[in-house]
Amino acid sequence: MHERTFLGQLRELKGLVQVFELKKQSSLALIQARFRSTIHSDMAKKTGYSAEQIQVLEGLEPVRKRPGMYIGSTDVRGLHHCVYEIVDNAIDEAMAGHCDTIVVTMHDDGSISVEDNGRGIPVDIHPKKKLPALEIVLTTLHAGGKFGGDDSGYKVSGGLHGVGSSVVNALSDKMRAEVYRDGAIHHQEYKRGKTQYALKKEGKTSKTGTKIQFWPDGTIFDALEFSMTTLMTRFRQQSYLTRGITLALLDERKERPEEDQKHPRLYRFSFEGGIAAYVRHLNESKDSVGSPIWFEKDTDDGMVEVGLQYTQGFQEHVVSFANNIHTTEGGHHLSGFKAALTRTINAYARKGGLLKEKDENLTADDVREGLTAVISVRLKDPQFEGQTKSKLGNAEMKTAVEQVVNEKLSEYLEEHPNEAKEIIGKCSLAARARLAARAARDSVIRKGALEGMTLPGKLADCSSRDPAECEIFIVEGDSAGGSAKQGRNRHFQAILPLRGKILNVEQARLDKMLANNEIKSLIIALGVGIGEIKDFDKLRYHRIVIMTDADVDGAHIRTLLLTLFYRYFPELIEAGYLYIAQPPLYKISKGKDSRYAYTDEQKDAVLKEMGVTVEETEESEETEESEEGEGEEGVAKAKKRAPRVNIQRYKGLGEMNPDQLWETTMDPENRIMLRVTMDDIEAADNAFSTLMGPEVPPRKKFIQTHAKGVKNLDI
Repeated sequence: MHERTFLGQLRELKGLVQVFELKKQSSLALIQARFRSTIHSDMAKKTGYSAEQIQVLEGLEPVRKRPGMYIGSTDVRGLHHCVYEIVDNAIDEAMAGHCDTIVVTMHDDGSISVEDNGRGIPVDIHPKKKLPALEIVLTTLHAGGKFGGDDSGYKVSGGLHGVGSSVVNALSDKMRAEVYRDGAIHHQEYKRGKTQYALKKEGKTSKTGTKIQFWPDGTIFDALEFSMTTLMTRFRQQSYLTRGITLALLDERKERPEEDQKHPRLYRFSFEGGIAAYVRHLNESKDSVGSPIWFEKDTDDGMVEVGLQYTQGFQEHVVSFANNIHTTEGGHHLSGFKAALTRTINAYARKGGLLKEKDENLTADDVREGLTAVISVRLKDPQFEGQTKSKLGNAEMKTAVEQVVNEKLSEYLEEHPNEAKEIIGKCSLAARARLAARAARDSVIRKGALEGMTLPGKLADCSSRDPAECEIFIVEGDSAGGSAKQGRNRHFQAILPLRGKILNVEQARLDKMLANNEIKSLIIALGVGIGEIKDFDKLRYHRIVIMTDADVDGAHIRTLLLTLFYRYFPELIEAGYLYIAQPPLYKISKGKDSRYAYTDEQKDAVLKEMGVTVEETEESEETEESEEGEGEEGVAKAKKRAPRVNIQRYKGLGEMNPDQLWETTMDPENRIMLRVTMDDIEAADNAFSTLMGPEVPPRKKFIQTHAKGVKNLDI
């Protein structure tokens, strides 16, 4: 009896040990499998799953539960997307020929309003819903006047989904709508998508149109501050795309962000030149080849408008729009343009004898090197992928764009032979460079494959092979690299020191770029390849950190690296893998109390906390020199006047010992890092072209414009 009991207990003990081992190995799935029946039984007892657990979200509640599904995100991008949705509706009125002025106002109370002089949203009672049309449009998903095609008065529209205005309403703490039509002012207010009072008719007016004012909900959005700079970029695009429209932006805020203070409070956009003017604007800081090429044509599937111009640079900048909506991820209209461009230029080059029989056809990359282009299509029934409308899904627009580009571009090349010859010459030069770059790229790829896990000799790699936890620090100089190698966590932190400044890739083709040893080492270390062959599944680090000195040379190296990543690895930026380390500028010590400051403002705050004034600091620095007098009296005076605080200014990372570098800049628990983002591609492209391109006048103008705002300049 006792023996059987003992054996039973032993078996139970073994079972517990096994369970413990399973837990130790993190094999939760095996534990669940073993006790699945018990778990299910217990869950059934504790919770019920029946019709009572099925929730039906009414009205606009789904938008508030999952805002990212409708506006992409709840950060500043989503905040500004709300403005775009309201403006898009006004633009639709303009494209329909009923509106020529749109005024966007940034109010001091944090709200923003959009007013147009269109027909005004209807205010009469809807025959089925028995509510004013205005209320239905602003409080009901998939309700609008653009689903009826030609019968609605909108041949084309961007706000087709019928969710834009209602989504903005749902995500606003408050919204007020005013409609001017039929000689009267109609208004209604809403709170988080719910109507606050019945539609009111008050006052008389001779104007027509709609004014929507909304206050974003602080419980939804991470930030509530609108950027005038961001809005200006968007509205400039819209004005170029819709000739004859005036789009005004008014800033009534008493306290404006520093970035917005460089702009006047009122800015008007109106461009009669249309897309051709837009292309000219994009190439302001570039050395252009000829004049912008522009053409448009109506097709059975919709209207196609294209503007393009070549530059002497090496970078491609192509933007696409569908019904004035910026399709950031392209779509079939962009695919059609690229295919037609390659085919048309090759056909002309063969026909004109500019390409010999033995020569290979120009590739897509060859014909798009240095190209700036804007593609705009307008169609009756646009099928966007997602509510943010980032990609056009209408397959018929590929054929439409191809036909228009083939026809119109061929005509232009035939009519302008000198300019055509210059374009073909540039594309041919790109082809020769491509062949040289292919050999250089293959060499890099082979080297990386052959070296295997050894990688570049100067790379101090980490031991982990999980890219999700690995990070690489790109460090300026061997001195800083030595401190970083000693101070790092070897398990997940790799160090790649760079010797000197890397090549400016803005002014170099791929073949010349790959001849640079520092760039070559970086590409091999990342593991993704370069050029036509890139495999981001092979990326070895999911945090790529640029860590340079806090001086002019460090800023220059950082800018060169950012140029490299923006031009050749934008996917890494979009994925959120690129960071900039923020080492401290000062170490402030008073006795045993030592603190770090990352800005001059932080330094002053630390000194204030320590009870040290600026005068005392200056006096302390002066007393570091030798004191007059000898003997005990002189020593006593020196001690009395000895500095109470020591301020160390770090001009280079190499001035830090490994422990200091780890504590301040590399320790995930304490460090400060800036994630590099690409919110505005047009602005980013213009910045790199201006600062890093071959044209001196735009760069000189930029420096003169921003010289007064420079801070913490170390020369």
